[in-house]
Amino acid sequence: MLGFVSLLMDTSSELIHALLPLYMVGALGASVLTVGIIEGVAEAIALIVKVFSGYWSDVLRHRKPLVVLGYGLAAVSKLAFPLAPALGWVVGARFADRVGKGIRGAPRDALIADLTPAAVRGAAYGLRQALDTIGAIAGPLLAVAAIGYFAGSFRAAFWVAVIPAALCVALLVFGVHEKDDGARARDASKRVSWRDARRLERRFYIVTGIASVLTLARFSEAFLVLRAQDVGMGVRGAPWVMVAMSTVYAAIAYPAGRSADRGHANALLSGGLVALIASDVVLALARGAAGTLAGAALWGLHMALTQGLLAALVAANAPADLRGTAFGVFNLAGGVALLAASALAGYLWQAMGPAATFFTGAGLTAAAWAALLASGRRVPTLDGSK
Repeated sequence: MLGFVSLLMDTSSELIHALLPLYMVGALGASVLTVGIIEGVAEAIALIVKVFSGYWSDVLRHRKPLVVLGYGLAAVSKLAFPLAPALGWVVGARFADRVGKGIRGAPRDALIADLTPAAVRGAAYGLRQALDTIGAIAGPLLAVAAIGYFAGSFRAAFWVAVIPAALCVALLVFGVHEKDDGARARDASKRVSWRDARRLERRFYIVTGIASVLTLARFSEAFLVLRAQDVGMGVRGAPWVMVAMSTVYAAIAYPAGRSADRGHANALLSGGLVALIASDVVLALARGAAGTLAGAALWGLHMALTQGLLAALVAANAPADLRGTAFGVFNLAGGVALLAASALAGYLWQAMGPAATFFTGAGLTAAAWAALLASGRRVPTLDGSK
């Protein structure tokens, strides 16, 4: 059920995300550097807010109210995009949408761990990620259809995104239930405070460090859309890169999660790093639609091999009563890295061109992979053992 909730919200969000960079640069006159900073700040806000929402879900011992609040705020923010009269309003709506994502993210991820047997936790996160990514396929497809049907009107296309967002909130309110409330009540005397974060062990911080390096090497996906436009795919063709990326992501995420449950975490992580290097190189060298779509598909492969795995590793290597806080800390580190990565990507694009942006991403990823291999370090296991 949480997977279908994610599917509907991602359909709404990715419809807007597939068109928003083009709208800001073309219709509103923003520079690519501005887009990079906006996207970096927006995603960083989402990841930083997760620290506080995750902590409060541990304190309150109820995760669903925060999840509903986060999805509800994101749904309401969708109304602002078609109504916004200027760039500032669009930026405000984008930030509000990401605040909603931040509020819901850590409690939702912790709730999945609460509801899932440890033996299939990798598959559970992979399944949610796969359903989420099906929404990421549907969103750009709807964007292509809407921008064509409404004769290139961005505002009219943005109205379509309101429908799945509203359905998402309704499904969450009536279809998702927390379990074992009696146990939560019995444990109410065990209060959680910020000092409890010291109980997060070294293996949790190893996972967080690996994820942060990956995020630093992987900037906002808005640059995939801008690259598509740069090679001549146009406003109607550019959203197809998100479809290509998300199709591969959705197809591989669940099998990758099951493979992680079988003890193949290190191989999946290395494969994800290689896929990101290949994606950046292909995108840097792309001269047309075929190369750009191939690079986006490799980007999706990287995401499928790493994102569900890292979420499952966080859940496995944090105390059960601190899972919300753990996901918050994990995403705070990622938020800082993403802000830096997207700002750097926007600067490189504007100063040296798109090829330099993607070659730099490939270099950072290759350095991270080499460091991981040289250290001989194995990532912590999904059963929480060292």
